[in-house]
Amino acid sequence: MKKKVFKTSLLLIIGFLIYQAYVFFLAPTNNVNGIYLVPKDAVLIIETQKPIDNWSAISQSDIWKHLQKNNYFNELTTSLNGFDNIFTKQKKLIDFIGNRSMFISIHVTKQKDYDLLFIADLQKIAKLNLLKSHLSSFVSDSFKLNKRKYHKHEILEFYDKQSRETLYISFIENQLIASYTHLLVEHAIDQFNEPVIGRDLEFIDINKKVGFDNMFRLYVQYKHMNNYLNCFFDDSDSLVKDINKTFNYSGFHFDLKSNNVIVADGYTNTLNNANIYLQALQKSGYSKHTLSKIAPKRTAFYLSFAFESFNEFYKNFEELQSKNKADFKNYQDNLDKIENYLDIDIKENFISWLDNEIALIQMQSVNKNVKNEMALVFKIKSKSNAEENLAYILKRIKKKTPVKFKAIEYKKYSIQFMSIKGFFKVILGNLFNEIDKPYFTIIDDYIVFSNHPNTLKNIIDDYVGKETLSKSEDFQDFQNYFDSKSSVFAYINTPLLYKNIYSLADKKTKKQLIDNKDFIICFPQIGFQLTPYINMFESKLIVSYQDVDVVKSKEQFKDKLEGPKLANTTNLNSQNTENILVINKTDLFNVLKINPSDLDASEYISNYKNGAIKLKVAIENGVPNGRYKEYHKNGKVKLKGRFKNGKQYKTWKAYDENGTLLDKKKFNY
Repeated sequence: MKKKVFKTSLLLIIGFLIYQAYVFFLAPTNNVNGIYLVPKDAVLIIETQKPIDNWSAISQSDIWKHLQKNNYFNELTTSLNGFDNIFTKQKKLIDFIGNRSMFISIHVTKQKDYDLLFIADLQKIAKLNLLKSHLSSFVSDSFKLNKRKYHKHEILEFYDKQSRETLYISFIENQLIASYTHLLVEHAIDQFNEPVIGRDLEFIDINKKVGFDNMFRLYVQYKHMNNYLNCFFDDSDSLVKDINKTFNYSGFHFDLKSNNVIVADGYTNTLNNANIYLQALQKSGYSKHTLSKIAPKRTAFYLSFAFESFNEFYKNFEELQSKNKADFKNYQDNLDKIENYLDIDIKENFISWLDNEIALIQMQSVNKNVKNEMALVFKIKSKSNAEENLAYILKRIKKKTPVKFKAIEYKKYSIQFMSIKGFFKVILGNLFNEIDKPYFTIIDDYIVFSNHPNTLKNIIDDYVGKETLSKSEDFQDFQNYFDSKSSVFAYINTPLLYKNIYSLADKKTKKQLIDNKDFIICFPQIGFQLTPYINMFESKLIVSYQDVDVVKSKEQFKDKLEGPKLANTTNLNSQNTENILVINKTDLFNVLKINPSDLDASEYISNYKNGAIKLKVAIENGVPNGRYKEYHKNGKVKLKGRFKNGKQYKTWKAYDENGTLLDKKKFNY
């Protein structure tokens, strides 16, 4: 009897193994592409052919090691680590499964929250009932396994007794799907019968262009980008908000270079009703971005548009506007109002002498009273032609408006005032509406507009002092990763942009910025480029990484501290230095920076927070010229003397808070 039972059992086992062999080797393959299982609301999709090899390379990089020190980043990678706990650390299972193709998608799961979905191609291994039935044997006793059905597909629920989190796993044909959010697994099952992203022709176009080379492929679906960004920000920038109305998909294939630079090349397509600037740019050719000649090293962000000629770009811009009759009529009416009021021809007196580049620059402010410095820059064909037409426009403005402002010379550059409200908004739309009734100057082959005259003074200072991006070795090395010509080039100097964002942030955000500063500024330079390609754009994204201590050591990234410097006290007896502040006498005569908003004014006054006068100085053309008096907070004179054309001259005297003379110094002009 025992022999009969044994033989029967043996036959059953052999039969089961033969069946499994048939399933694995002989049964027809009904493989499904992993992209067909990605839920339609994916914001980001990462694809890799060799996840284990590539993950190993990334986890050994300096970038990953640095980011792992950040608490927030550790929370972000919880899903990855949890997935590792069940699979990657079980060597037998990994050896069995192998280095398979994998998709990782990111989805917003609820307000202010998101999660990841993993899709791994196990090929014929996924069809083995042995794997599904005994999957629990690959995990430790710290997990509890439950099973349930969803639309005829079994979902395995691995409950972690320690973390009290549940990992949900299911098998669809050859694919294993897993997530810590059950809805994502269920949505993936829904896609099996009716795939959306995988059958979207716009996505397929990008997917074909990106190919299968390099470590990873990254796909971006912009229609859900705003919801994703809202997980991190209460209110995102207006430029960012328009992304979902402009772009459809981006696809990149990227590598991690040995010098810790992430290089991503790919393609981006736009929506049919895309941003009018991009539509015009796609039809207007492309050229070099040369703004670095005058953009200061303290540039935090700039966005440059380049084309074969501004005339061609503007012609395309108008043609595209004309497709919307209501908007085009409003545009023409506003243009006619300006032209008729001032008796000028916009195309002849302004458009005709512009060349092939427009750019918006945001800079780190050197003035505490101005949070961010902004400028609009146009490249010009001819300086003489520009000056002639601008002189005519200004003449017409002076005749029609009561505004009185004479041009001033600052370091041999003329600063003038164009008092036309909404001029750039009328001509070029909302992207440039922040530059209104601006001051302007011409530097090299560029005309620079800004709402604040001191921004122009500071740009001139940087240009004359050769403190521009073109003189920065870091920027030049970074720029070499990009093509020499394109339609759009965006550049971010992260440490400087961090300071600008911090100055505008509320208390809660400032605390978050401080806590995560080292994990933000370690990517000091980020660049993005778009170049027209048939009906889409070639795209390039470059991110550089540097050790955070190296970043902080860079001169332009250092925090600039104000106040008197301490003299060298290393030779003083430590017993005598306990409450002693030694002031270097040369610092007594350091004057505060003058930043008048009205360059026509004859006097500049600065106040303490309590309203008391901090300094008072006579000015001419925005430059100190005459008596200077600086005061202590108690109202006593701190420093007094005279300026001549911006330079200290004759005898200056410095006093303490009691009015006692500390020192005096004579300056030769």
